[in-house]
Amino acid sequence: MPDAEREAARRRGHEIFDPIVEPLLEMPDVDVGRMFGSEGIRIRGKVFAFLGFDGTLMAKLPTARIDELVEARTARRMIMKGRPLREWVEVGTDRAEAWPGVIRDAYTFLDEITP
Repeated sequence: MPDAEREAARRRGHEIFDPIVEPLLEMPDVDVGRMFGSEGIRIRGKVFAFLGFDGTLMAKLPTARIDELVEARTARRMIMKGRPLREWVEVGTDRAEAWPGVIRDAYTFLDEITP
């Protein structure tokens, strides 16, 4: 992807992501942190959602929820170094309507499993 196109995609991702994340930052134990070279939102130091370099939402979810999103063609499994990551999903800007629910589910999942 050319740099100008990538930057436009990142801006679009932030237009969707930032308003969803803003109220979460007012919650206890929630802040911004780094994940794979991008800023993300985390709870108690664990990132549960972030934007990829191309503006795509990346979120940590339980496997069953990922299976549902993939089957519905809302998301795809996150691939790193040719391998799918077990609890990570990608949701494109073309599925922006799904982002609030995916981010909320990721928050709930990490809140439950993070001491």
